[in-house]
Amino acid sequence: MSEKFIPLSVPNFSGNEKKYVTEAVVSEWVSAGGSLVGDFENAVAKYTGMPQAVACASGSAALHLCFLAAGIKNGDEVICPALTFIAAVNPVRYALGEPVFIGCDDSLCIDPKAVRAFCENNCKMEDGKLINKKTGAHVKAIEIVHVFGNMAKMEELMDIAKEFNLVVVEDATEAVGTYYTEGRYKGKMAGTIGDIAAYSYNGNKIITTGSGGMVVSNKPEWAKYAKYLSTQAKNDELQFVHDEIGYNYRLTNLQAALGIAQMEQLEDFIKTKEHFYSKYVNALDGKKGMKILPFEGGIRSNKWFFSLYLEDFPMGRDELIAYMTENKIQTRPIWALINEQKPYANNEAYAMEKAEDYRAKVVNIPCSTNLTDEDIDRVIETILKAAGE
Repeated sequence: MSEKFIPLSVPNFSGNEKKYVTEAVVSEWVSAGGSLVGDFENAVAKYTGMPQAVACASGSAALHLCFLAAGIKNGDEVICPALTFIAAVNPVRYALGEPVFIGCDDSLCIDPKAVRAFCENNCKMEDGKLINKKTGAHVKAIEIVHVFGNMAKMEELMDIAKEFNLVVVEDATEAVGTYYTEGRYKGKMAGTIGDIAAYSYNGNKIITTGSGGMVVSNKPEWAKYAKYLSTQAKNDELQFVHDEIGYNYRLTNLQAALGIAQMEQLEDFIKTKEHFYSKYVNALDGKKGMKILPFEGGIRSNKWFFSLYLEDFPMGRDELIAYMTENKIQTRPIWALINEQKPYANNEAYAMEKAEDYRAKVVNIPCSTNLTDEDIDRVIETILKAAGE
């Protein structure tokens, strides 16, 4: 009998998902507006220590609401990472803003030194606004993506944002459960440090509602505004009065039922991730020109994705991915850089060297929480076999 397929990152529905979804179906409230949506929002707000959480249809929808609440308007520029999924940046365009791309540091997150260099050398302050010397546009915000469950260097980035009067939008879509264990923000979770933030519950995330997202904000009026926009901007629900253009960005009651069950298991999922990550590090790090990329010190990461860096490996990135596929093991490259994508080819980009290197040499390896130790051992054995061991 052939060996089973080992997926990269799939949902783990081993808790109360079936029970809660069944209860939602029995109640006959399966669409948006059911009580479980509020329960899910309350659970996320409590877990993150935020005053309010706003459920919505996807992480992309959550980010769109973040940029709208932050006041991004036609022609405003937003400093964004180039090494991330394109869904992190498209919402800037939804709000009619323009991204300026900055490369990464060794955390894979946006490089604060490059951000500072751009602000100091390519911009000027006028009347409290950061103005791009080249375009004349107002650089209004910075989007910080916490990549693969890592934490960007928030102390440096928040200092830069304060100095240059930038709104801070955190994309914590990959970092649900990641928090600082030391430093200025000790105890603060990814998504709770900047002005406003988005989480994602897509099917490949550490917890999932199938598709879904959440907005949290340190500015209560911004969270309230995001909620208003997400429900078609209703000013009078009974009389159907709408004073602005709104969006159907609501989460359904069925999805919220999944979310509540997933939140109950989040800490256990993180423990499983930590265990699998340690196995990979012990077996592969430093072997045959390989490196398992570390997570930042001073944080408790959710360790959502594991990155195998092929520093001096006998195979190239795509060759290894093909080899793993032949052996029924799903892997993938890191994202193509957004500044190289056709819709953003004319946008400014700075300090791309590390981002280009990681793009060329990183392979993401299986990290699903419903895998077994035997599955992880098989992944390790297959990688070592590819290396000639």
